[in-house]
Amino acid sequence: MQKLFIVGAIALLVVSFGCATKKQVRTEVGRIDTEMESIEGSVEQNQVRLKEHDSKIQDLSRETREALERAQSAEKLAQGKLLYEVTLTDEDVRFGFNQSELTDNARSILENLLTQLKSENKNVFIEVQGHTDSLGTEDYNMKLGQERADAVRRYLSENGIPLHRISTISYGEARPLTDNKSKKGRSTNRRVVIVVLE
Repeated sequence: MQKLFIVGAIALLVVSFGCATKKQVRTEVGRIDTEMESIEGSVEQNQVRLKEHDSKIQDLSRETREALERAQSAEKLAQGKLLYEVTLTDEDVRFGFNQSELTDNARSILENLLTQLKSENKNVFIEVQGHTDSLGTEDYNMKLGQERADAVRRYLSENGIPLHRISTISYGEARPLTDNKSKKGRSTNRRVVIVVLE
């Protein structure tokens, strides 16, 4: 419809001014056809990208999708794009029972993350999520999860990531990865997840 309107406008100009030749009209119509094809191609490419983005979001963990939504609603993201996530599991970090201090191993993992962030030189937004096992009260575990997330946030901030680009949230015992009935299961559930968004 838009194309017909443009062609009609060109034809009207030809009649009005009598200065354009058929060759000039054909040239102009050809140019418009090329521009329209280019625009249609761009629209199709954007639709493909959106479908890919939506598909990736569906594959994310529940916590990561929620982090993305929080960042978007707070207007902390330019594009709403997940870069990656890093999980500090108890197996790697060894959060002691009722402990939130970072071990040397945890710091080493965070140093690798910091190196990657600095080398990419992107204005990222980071959400740090604290999790616990189910031992203790729900309120206590929410507090402990927050302390673990805050410990990671503090370390990132002290090593060059601006505080306003880092937020924390505690899920406490509410989002276990596995059953809390075994010692190994509880150890798996004591973790911090770092979601890096662009």
